[in-house]
Amino acid sequence: MKCNRAYETLRRKKPLEETVTATTKLAKVLTTLDLTALGIGSTLGVGVYVLAGEVSKKTAGPAVIISFAIAAIASVFAGLCYAEFGARVPKAGSAYIYSYVTIGEFIAFVIGWNLVLEYAIGSASVVKGLSTYLDSLIDHAMSDAFRSVAPMNASSLGDYVDFFAFSATMVFSIALAFGVKESISINNIFTLTNLAVVLYVVVTGAFRADPANWMIPTEEVPTDREEDYGVGGFAPYGFAGIIKGAAICFYGFIGFDCIATASEEAKNPRRSIPLSIIISLSVIFVAYFSISTILTMMLPYFDQDVNAPLPHVFKHYGWTVAQYIVSVGAIFGLCASLMGSMFPLPRVIYAMSTDGLIFKFMGRIHQRFKTPLIGTLVAGFITGTLAAIFNLNQLVSMMSIGTLLAYSMVAGCVMLLRYEVDKDTCEKNQFSFSQLLNVNKLETPTKFTSALVTWSVTIYCFWCLGISLIIIYLEEVLDQWYSILLICIFGILIISTLVVIARQPSSKREIAFTVPLVPWLPGVSILINIYLMTQLDVMTWIRFGVWIIVGLLIYFSYGIWHSELRCKATAITSPTTSRSNLVDGELSKSVGFGRDDGTMATRL
Repeated sequence: MKCNRAYETLRRKKPLEETVTATTKLAKVLTTLDLTALGIGSTLGVGVYVLAGEVSKKTAGPAVIISFAIAAIASVFAGLCYAEFGARVPKAGSAYIYSYVTIGEFIAFVIGWNLVLEYAIGSASVVKGLSTYLDSLIDHAMSDAFRSVAPMNASSLGDYVDFFAFSATMVFSIALAFGVKESISINNIFTLTNLAVVLYVVVTGAFRADPANWMIPTEEVPTDREEDYGVGGFAPYGFAGIIKGAAICFYGFIGFDCIATASEEAKNPRRSIPLSIIISLSVIFVAYFSISTILTMMLPYFDQDVNAPLPHVFKHYGWTVAQYIVSVGAIFGLCASLMGSMFPLPRVIYAMSTDGLIFKFMGRIHQRFKTPLIGTLVAGFITGTLAAIFNLNQLVSMMSIGTLLAYSMVAGCVMLLRYEVDKDTCEKNQFSFSQLLNVNKLETPTKFTSALVTWSVTIYCFWCLGISLIIIYLEEVLDQWYSILLICIFGILIISTLVVIARQPSSKREIAFTVPLVPWLPGVSILINIYLMTQLDVMTWIRFGVWIIVGLLIYFSYGIWHSELRCKATAITSPTTSRSNLVDGELSKSVGFGRDDGTMATRL
């Protein structure tokens, strides 16, 4: 009995209709253009100035454009899932709130806690990159000064306290805290300048583009260097190199999900969120595709500079002015990326604190600025501290875990909601193997068909994990019969599970935007995300585990007791509380916001 009660507590869900219709204290001022610029700025940071050169030289060659195309398609799959949920649940919190209304409170907390990690480390890494880039432009004068004033010799920390990184983070935090519209307007300027520089690079580089660099013969590929540069041609590293390059390029599209966190501040979220996600991903792909095309045509892939490919190629041709323009574009791109990375973090904190899962004061909205002022400044302080004292090279991969896990959860939630029981449906049916393929051709979801889809989605994730581990750990012997057999078995299991899901009756609710080809498209998105997560190293998973343990301590010591859903249920079921509130005329307040005295009840 106690186990059942605990299980029900962990899986309690926010009512979808009540969540959608709830009023907001945030300022609804963001347009489709603002959201699109936010998504582009967050994603199209320094990666556009680095990624194409790195992947083309080491992994894919000129076929890097195919790698970007594959990565873009995979990102669109995830983006469409976010677009549907943004239209369904236009609330701050992104994947956190999506999982809260579909899976339950415990999983929602885990996802929200991961998003805090993702955005904090993402912002810290961007501001650290901005500091490093500016430092290199002034001949390392800044780092030398900081190293002499505040050196650090501890392992896993930086060589010095980066005061610039901390100061820049706090400046951006204050800008975000004192007005959404104003800070987003600045972000629009950063993003448009960044796109203008990208356009400049493409147009000017086209005059030096030589298609012959895509068809370099094998005998002209350098062999006297330390690295192996393949066999030349368009795809010197073969099909495997293209796929491996696509996995790397996929990370270049991470960041668009910040659009979903701004749902509650959009003027027309049901229209703006899907549209801005699709537009931003399209613009980002065109930018990456164009830059990689021009770059690999201007200079052979094996002569690229992995750290600064664009300045290197312009220096090769003696275009000094272009070098400076690219440097300015990189600075503006980093500023836009920093704004886009920092914007979602206080919104996730606001959503979780409003639901009572983390400390309430973090989500208080300032009456004048209409922003979570305290949460924004606290988030900025934490991010600035990370950037100032830590060496973030090893921590960046932890950001990838949080992002990919969130992508997977959103895709899974799309499938769960698509096959959920409609509110006015009371039909029930018993278990039967014939229902696996819906032989009776039910047209209306029932509790059993909905539960069947839930279990099928869970099992599908295990199949995806299995085939991903096989591909990674049997990479050297994938051409052997046993490897092929294992891949075929798991492939059949994956397809069969999706067939079972597809055969179930779907919800008839009308939605402003829907993901096409459900469950196939979300299923592919989950497979890609799980495969990329399994590629991360063991130490990354250990650090991730430590972060999760800290989160669980907060949830079980605070969140589970102060959850708004629990407070609401307690207010309804407790006769004493109800009578007291009726006398005071405060019943509605108790039901809506729970108890304010912070006391902890003894029962769940």
